[in-house]
Amino acid sequence: MRAMTSRAAATLLTLAALAPNAYAQPKAAPTIDAFLSAGFPSELVAARKADRIAWLAWEKGKRNVYAASAPGFAPRRLTRFLDDDGIELSDLQIADDGATVVFVRGSDPNRVGWIANPTGDPRGQERAIWAARTDGTGAWRISAGTTPAVSPDGRWVAFARDSALFVVRVAPGATSAVDRGERPLVRAWGRNLSPRWSPDGSKLAFVSDRTDHAFVGIYDATRHTVTYMAPSVDRDASPTWSPDGKRVAFIRRPGLAFGQQAHDATGSLGEPPGPAWAISQRARIGADTAGATAKWARTPGLARAAFAGGYTLSFWVADATTGDGHEVWHNAPNDRAFPSVASIQWAGDHLVFAAEPEEWTRVYAVSAAGGSDRPVELTPGTGAVESLGLSPDGRTLYYATNAGDIDRRHVWKVPTAGGEAVQLTRGEEIEMYPAPLGSARQVAMLTSSATRPFSVALMPASGGAPRVIYPTLGREFPTEAHVTPQAVLVKSDDGLEIHDQLFLPKDLKPGERRPAIVFVHGGPVRQMLLGYHYMDFYHMAYAVNEWLASQGYVVLSVNYRSGIGYGKAFRQAPNVGGRGNAEYKDVLAAGKYLQSRPDVDPTRVGIWGLSYGGVLTAQALARNSDLFAAGVDMAGVHLWGSTLDSTDLSYKSSAIAAIDGWKSPVLLWHGDDDRNVQFSQTTGLVQLLRAHNVPFELIVNPDDTHETLLYSRWLTTYARMQDFLRRNLWDRKTATTSSTGTR
Repeated sequence: MRAMTSRAAATLLTLAALAPNAYAQPKAAPTIDAFLSAGFPSELVAARKADRIAWLAWEKGKRNVYAASAPGFAPRRLTRFLDDDGIELSDLQIADDGATVVFVRGSDPNRVGWIANPTGDPRGQERAIWAARTDGTGAWRISAGTTPAVSPDGRWVAFARDSALFVVRVAPGATSAVDRGERPLVRAWGRNLSPRWSPDGSKLAFVSDRTDHAFVGIYDATRHTVTYMAPSVDRDASPTWSPDGKRVAFIRRPGLAFGQQAHDATGSLGEPPGPAWAISQRARIGADTAGATAKWARTPGLARAAFAGGYTLSFWVADATTGDGHEVWHNAPNDRAFPSVASIQWAGDHLVFAAEPEEWTRVYAVSAAGGSDRPVELTPGTGAVESLGLSPDGRTLYYATNAGDIDRRHVWKVPTAGGEAVQLTRGEEIEMYPAPLGSARQVAMLTSSATRPFSVALMPASGGAPRVIYPTLGREFPTEAHVTPQAVLVKSDDGLEIHDQLFLPKDLKPGERRPAIVFVHGGPVRQMLLGYHYMDFYHMAYAVNEWLASQGYVVLSVNYRSGIGYGKAFRQAPNVGGRGNAEYKDVLAAGKYLQSRPDVDPTRVGIWGLSYGGVLTAQALARNSDLFAAGVDMAGVHLWGSTLDSTDLSYKSSAIAAIDGWKSPVLLWHGDDDRNVQFSQTTGLVQLLRAHNVPFELIVNPDDTHETLLYSRWLTTYARMQDFLRRNLWDRKTATTSSTGTR
């Protein structure tokens, strides 16, 4: 991008300020309600032994479960949750025969165990496991609980609650306390979690976490016994069954060294607190602890744990009946390529897992029989693997990646034993979440484009054009009002190139200068795409950017450093957040890019974003009110860390460090049951804005979360946003904004 001289920029700003604002916003532009009218599908699942799929759908705030089956795959709604009540659905699973689905209704608890209740129901809300028949004949509540694992035959649901394991009958009418989920099936020492059914449903694998070590256990439903797999002092996790159900593979890491033990205890002779706990208590009162930890590091095995030979990660396979096990693979000593693996999955004759040894997240395989040295790379290419699906026999991996198309996602397949990866979809659409069907002849997926929201589609397993089955776009959905965003590279002042997406209004005429808006995604580990996004809020944010363009604004969506999609070095960029705020350079460059465009009024550039996007919106207004004329800050962080020491780097990196320069009006939005960003971040900011006479407006959502759970509140929010931007950007010369926070 050609840089402007300061004199030329000043002249441009002066001329723009003197120019009349002759262009009026379109009178008949579609509403935001129209842009959000299509159902949004998520959590697509496929049965292993039938050609049947299911998914969750969000339709103007109404959350339901849908299913479709061969041959026609006509969508069928399985539940009747027909109110915009803010009650989330999640954790969808389908039985092997496709006849039953289970799911969770109710939000995650907050830090004090409170389930979100955005409607203010005086009875409160719960988080419970539900089931439904995929033939549409009914849905029902099973038990209070979360993270269910449905048995292969669909008759039982296993889940963890209060450190115990429960197995509950799916069919209504259970008579025993165990079948109703009132009494645990397995009560054992430790925190027991992650239940996994064997292929025939006769056994249940689980993890028993015991602080400094962890076991993998097998509950045998026939013998009513628990057997631990090769128990040791180490930490075992991620159990996965062999196809025949006779063996279990799992990850083993060393148990905690003394210097890593951070448990509290009674302090008696045999139960002292862990040394790391004692160090943390000393640090809390300001004591110097560096000397003690440095001494620990000099003694091998005292501060860092490793297996004999120096390696730190291994895969084991054990007999599910006897518990006898052996190691089948381990990483190299001081291994930087595979220092950790979060989970493994048994696929055919191999164990597959995702890792990021270099620049990109890829999928690797090792033989379940042992003998592998370095894992086999299954998914080559310059791009990250983001979602996976295994064929029913486990011998083919389907995956979505941005390899070869950096700002989109496409589906590929590869044998899990290794071999050539084949691209199945390509072009200007986006495909995610491949789910192979039971017959292995088709693959379901979620797909979108620049003008079509995310949809459920099916495609032959050999590739081809996906066929969309849900949602059906009605006349309300404004397909023709959409624009196709342009990929734009913008260079920040330190030379880093940033991938942005530019939305130009359809009715933009030569010589016109429009107001412009920068959109900043949250995360920060996110990436906006050249089409509708696969995550719920970012799917909505893309629609909002299209809506703003239809209102006449030029919109630029910024994929700033520390986001995903452009490699590990980009995601792990130095000096970001509270360590220097370097990502703001990319937002500032985006604003300057818009100012340099001949179709943008350089005096009318705004900004909006949620979460980390709220962080950067506040940064922009505080540090560059000379550039950003107004902003919408939704649930942003305004103080990094907890110190108010103005010389501390975290404070200097915070938006409030530049409060003296904040002049532009802001619309603030936050839910006071936010589980991602404390509501106090907005409470504290408002006090500063009041004290510095900064004009602000405020939307507070009682009992609501990071992203409001109510569609009605989204409509209210965007109506307020539309009015705020009209007064403070479109009609900026005559804009008046209250500094009291009320209107």
